[in-house]
Amino acid sequence: MAKLFEPLTLGDVTLANRIVIAPMCQYSAEDGRMTDWHTQHLGQLAQSGAAILTIEATAVVPEGRISYADVGLWDDATEDAMAKVLESVRRWSHMPIAIQLAHAGRKASTAKPWDGGAQIAPDAPNGWQTVSASDLPFEAHENSPVALDSAGLARVRNAFAEAAHRSARLGIDAIQIHAAHGYLLHQFLSPLSNTRTDEYGGSLENRMRFPLEVFDAVRAAFPADKPVTVRLSGTDWVEGGWDIDQTIAFSKALEARGAAAIHVSSGGLHIDQKIPVGPNYQVPLARAVKQAVSIPVIAVGLITEPEQAEAIIATGDADMIGLARTVLYDPRWPWHAAAALGAKIAVAPQFLRSQPRAYKDLFVSA
Repeated sequence: MAKLFEPLTLGDVTLANRIVIAPMCQYSAEDGRMTDWHTQHLGQLAQSGAAILTIEATAVVPEGRISYADVGLWDDATEDAMAKVLESVRRWSHMPIAIQLAHAGRKASTAKPWDGGAQIAPDAPNGWQTVSASDLPFEAHENSPVALDSAGLARVRNAFAEAAHRSARLGIDAIQIHAAHGYLLHQFLSPLSNTRTDEYGGSLENRMRFPLEVFDAVRAAFPADKPVTVRLSGTDWVEGGWDIDQTIAFSKALEARGAAAIHVSSGGLHIDQKIPVGPNYQVPLARAVKQAVSIPVIAVGLITEPEQAEAIIATGDADMIGLARTVLYDPRWPWHAAAALGAKIAVAPQFLRSQPRAYKDLFVSA
């Protein structure tokens, strides 16, 4: 059997293969509430044959949204909207569903990407005051964030826990905490964005403190048998910033606290980043973390070909691969990968008759 199509268990969640659909922001929510767009978007991906589907970055407070059109999970209205979408998706798919809980920090209050994605001023329509570890803006011309004080830290930490409670009520199978891509928890981790002089800044131990407190709060709020994972940036790609050695130290601390898996991405924190983008460009970061921890590791980033994904798993560089833009472009990528690698894949019975003549043993009924 192809290694990419071997099952894997995280907590009480059994994954049929090693293909993870990573969270992808759709910028199509209304006041944090999911819409019909999310029903068709997630419904389509839930028929892809992947092992698990991750709901896009979901803000735990309104000011934690990247843009005013981001999904949230902070009150009954946002929970009810998500419940309606999930009810529709689950009616036709048994695929496990995870959620990425997030806070954008200083990278919040922006326009939609197709409208330019620029930061919106606090006093402008659809804008608000951002917060961060320190009062350093992402770009020099932007409005400076407010450094979170002790009360603000408590509010954010409690909001993550409350969103985890709501996720449990919604029957979510797993939670991923977003500590990558320059968003709030990453802003605490990196010395480029965290210049605090209290117990949350300075040393690596101090910079990890708040993200670890958030993890502990989420872990305590979510059912013990369900997995909580973390997405990290393995490096800032900037001299003097967050790097792979610090990522490994943080990953070990998360494993000790009960993290079920580490998803390794990179970048997003600083405008001076120099990323050597190309196929597998982030896989070495995942490999370094995998060699240091015993929990599963997910690799991501320009993984587009079945043989490429198979090699990542078969050589032990990672335990799973994450797809985002690749699966947006080709929502049946897991079907095509199974065909290319000689594996079988479960599909809805409505699709069984589409099995190609060249792959007579490709499909099994889901």
